[in-house]
Amino acid sequence: MSDSTNTPETSRPTRGDQASHDPGVSVRHTRAKGEPRFPDGPKADPAGSHFERRIRSFQPRRSRVTAGQADALQRLWPKWGLDIDGQQVVDLAELFGNDNPVVLEIGFGMGEATAQMAAADSGTNILAVDVHTPGQGNLLNLADHHGLSNVRVANGDAIILLREMLVPDSLDGLRVYFPDPWPKKRHHKRRLIQPEFLSLAATRLRPGAIVHCATDWEPYAEQMLEVLSAHPDFENTQADGGFAPRPEFRPLTRFEGQGLDKGHVVNDLLFRRVPHGKPQEQRTP
Repeated sequence: MSDSTNTPETSRPTRGDQASHDPGVSVRHTRAKGEPRFPDGPKADPAGSHFERRIRSFQPRRSRVTAGQADALQRLWPKWGLDIDGQQVVDLAELFGNDNPVVLEIGFGMGEATAQMAAADSGTNILAVDVHTPGQGNLLNLADHHGLSNVRVANGDAIILLREMLVPDSLDGLRVYFPDPWPKKRHHKRRLIQPEFLSLAATRLRPGAIVHCATDWEPYAEQMLEVLSAHPDFENTQADGGFAPRPEFRPLTRFEGQGLDKGHVVNDLLFRRVPHGKPQEQRTP
């Protein structure tokens, strides 16, 4: 999962009984063995050993958590956080407090783009999944700062979330932006966008729901296009069957801008979930 319970954190000077820390400064704290990193925050391994061991599309990223991120995790996780333990079915209307459409975002980095999209479309709920604790804290902090009540942050394996915790036809969209490309050939099996993943996602997406992927790794973009085009549950929104222009609702991230400055090509893919049982049009070779 995203963090080890043995990950060190910074210790700050104290005055009396109250800790003193500055925003943006990493937090270290000496914890007893077995003590959770954030007692009221995300668990280090929410699913534990309840499910099978399998090849994952993500790898843990351990980095320091700033004071602001740690504060957000402690304050807001009980209200806006969800540990993916696979032991419960999530009532999305109850989770968000309304019946608005829900889009699942897998892998949100530090959450800046997620927060921008949530602010621009308050009528759509975003369930954002990642395993990176600093990013989780940062997104919660952004949501709190900007008053974004349509964001919930999920911690853990998105496959378990889809398979065990969401009911059929519960999602109105799926976003996968800049997933790990696993560039080495022997690691291609770790890539998220595979036929098996799409078959699972299709069961949770309502007919007409949009799957939106973006990557700056061209070989992965070609694989995504091939796999999505061949899947019977999805159809390309582009008449020419190719990549889509970046839609206005997807912000240009700092990471993406740096890549474009280096000459990277970013490809977007927009595919629609076809109605159940509706065959796709035959494509000519």
